[in-house]
Amino acid sequence: MPDYQAPLRDLRFVMNEMLDYPGHYAGLANGSEATPDIVDAILEEGGRFARDVLLPLNQRGDQQGCVLEGGEVKAPQGFKEAYAQYVDGGWPGLAAEPEFGGQGLPASLNLALSEMICSSNLAWGMYPGLSHGAADALRHHGSDAQKATYLSKLVEGVWTGTMCLTEPHCGTDLGLIKTRAIPADDDGYLITGTKIFISAGEHDLTENIVHLVLAKLPDAPQGSRGISLFVVPKFLPDAAGNIGERNGVSCGSLEHKMGIHGNATCVMNFDAAKGYLVGPEHKGLACMFTMMNEARIGVGIQGLGLMEASFQNALAYARDRLQMRALSGTKAADKPADPIIVHPDVRRMLLTQKALAEGGRMLVMYTGQLVDLAEHATDAAERERAETLLGLLTPIVKAFLTELGFEATNEGVQVFGGHGFIAEWGMEQFVRDARITRLYEGTTGIQALDLLGRKVLMSQGETLKVFTREIHKFCQAQAGRSELEAYVEPLSRLNAEWGELTMAVGMKAMNDREEVGAASVDYLLYSGYVTLAYLWARAADTASRALAAGDGDAAFYRAKLATADFYFQRLLPRTRAHAEMIRAGGASLMALSAEEFGLGFEP
Repeated sequence: MPDYQAPLRDLRFVMNEMLDYPGHYAGLANGSEATPDIVDAILEEGGRFARDVLLPLNQRGDQQGCVLEGGEVKAPQGFKEAYAQYVDGGWPGLAAEPEFGGQGLPASLNLALSEMICSSNLAWGMYPGLSHGAADALRHHGSDAQKATYLSKLVEGVWTGTMCLTEPHCGTDLGLIKTRAIPADDDGYLITGTKIFISAGEHDLTENIVHLVLAKLPDAPQGSRGISLFVVPKFLPDAAGNIGERNGVSCGSLEHKMGIHGNATCVMNFDAAKGYLVGPEHKGLACMFTMMNEARIGVGIQGLGLMEASFQNALAYARDRLQMRALSGTKAADKPADPIIVHPDVRRMLLTQKALAEGGRMLVMYTGQLVDLAEHATDAAERERAETLLGLLTPIVKAFLTELGFEATNEGVQVFGGHGFIAEWGMEQFVRDARITRLYEGTTGIQALDLLGRKVLMSQGETLKVFTREIHKFCQAQAGRSELEAYVEPLSRLNAEWGELTMAVGMKAMNDREEVGAASVDYLLYSGYVTLAYLWARAADTASRALAAGDGDAAFYRAKLATADFYFQRLLPRTRAHAEMIRAGGASLMALSAEEFGLGFEP
């Protein structure tokens, strides 16, 4: 069975030393309770829960999967009991509003906890994973009656939430959905249709499941402008808010999947199910984006969590596995062969995992600060800036970290050699689980279009400039520091090129809009590598200052600088290939007709 230890030392470095979370929390309207002692206790206990409760269930859940019997889904053995411990510990309400029973702590603490959960048992983590987003969607857009009925139950964790968007025929194009909402005699609606790929759509962990469902009213305009949002519970609450009669919603089947076997991915049938409108008519997609954006960050954290878990186990194996002698001479004379960690290519794979996981953690916790500020900064201008940066970085967090997650987990299998292909080691499960993260909540291609098309070009580059100015100011502040020159010089150059590439794509798109789609994925990956370079440069700055001050833990800081060197020398050069592909444009992509693709095998 794979092992896992919460990376608390690295989390403390990122939060306390690099990003000054104590100062950040002190400046928030809801941050007074997030004292260093409280934060540290939460991280410690979260790590213990992940390792001691969730990790032992991970392989079992993968092997057992979920079972659908008589319309009811049973989660793998032990999942329900683990969820009860999660609720008893108060974890569902960690960052929820106190007026609904939550603890009112900053949302960024939830992101740190989410990484630990995703590292130890991703499939289990998906059961409560969407409840916080469902609660936020209802808090922002629901009626007072809906808030009174649903929020305290979701915050307490006795009910869970889902997001019911897509259907068999439409995929990401939600304007094509066929689910209908017919007004009923009271203030409700009768929802009829079929939704697919619904994570935790049916299970036995909680007494009720609250579905947020996209559907169209009889007079709905065509396309995405005609979508409305409805809350549709599995059991209809009675006047006291307790579960009553069963609603017309059921699980038609479970999807048979490549990974995340322990989570129920459901086909959900709505047969004249009673639902209630959330927000204005025909504005459901805008309301659902409150939940979707949270889910996208959450999926990026899934990629990060799997990177970390794979790295920890690959590192342990590489230290222990004996094979061949180092080319430079014997390193373990008392053993029949040297441990494979002495070999440069094994180090390349391990350092790739380490640099990507640690850089990804910096990105998630940097984004966590923006989430906190967008909601609870005391200054309006600061809230607006945070919202802008959050809009820019959300598709990068989702797509870039999941692309890296799949790469890093594959490298973990490779470190194990043939043993990595064997299920008992658990490394191949990380790969299978990681693969879905590049798909759900919007594929990498969809996130790339959102980043380049909506966030950057539609703002005429102004959204990007907010971030590139921050990077430019950092580089200016470090000018003349010889110990940071190897980081600041390439970062400054790439930061300028980022704007140049954006302008080049924008100019091409004025004549051919397909140029946006042709450049988008390479643009997102380029953006991701530059973003991580900025954060790694900040980490190097923090580590070098700590070393100079003799603050202790020198080995940790030296390792941080060595990993920063590896990132800048061996990973950041990938931007060169992405820049060239962006500049190449879409001509070669669009040259073949649909029929010409098949030449060579069609009769």
